[in-house]
Amino acid sequence: MLTNGKLWEFSLYISTRFFQGMTNLTYTYECKVDSKGRALLPGGLKKELAPVLNDGFVIKKSVFYNCLELYPRAEWDKEMAGINQLNRFVKKNVDFIRKFMAGVKPVSLDNNDRLLIPKDLMNFAAITKEIVMTSQINKIEIWDKASYEGVVGDESVDFGTLAEEVMGGTGNTDE
Repeated sequence: MLTNGKLWEFSLYISTRFFQGMTNLTYTYECKVDSKGRALLPGGLKKELAPVLNDGFVIKKSVFYNCLELYPRAEWDKEMAGINQLNRFVKKNVDFIRKFMAGVKPVSLDNNDRLLIPKDLMNFAAITKEIVMTSQINKIEIWDKASYEGVVGDESVDFGTLAEEVMGGTGNTDE
């Protein structure tokens, strides 16, 4: 559904809370990307991220999937604090840091509320014209729409079993 000629599509309501320095996002948006890699940040998302918009963001390749991760700067700084604890005299730590940091770039919104996705990262995520921005609680995954639909629609993953394995023991006395 296009609204007021904007090139974004609202999928689900976004609810963002900022407490204890943590960004908690829950949303999914579908957006369009122009030929230069610019994506208009949906108005609802922009409004909810207002407290951190001026701080900028960091964008990087996902570790597990061919998608991108967009971190609010404060969340990125927390991630870096953890990685900075790794001993640099252990080769696998140095190798991990190198791979983790490959392609990392700072980004911010332009005056038209567009996010410029760097070309090398667009290629990594196979982004064409349509993207999905979806929550990972404190960061945003950016997917090519077809790739996202393939991962979410993968029927080889039984979501009920996955939910039980991941969340079943969390604060629950019933086994």
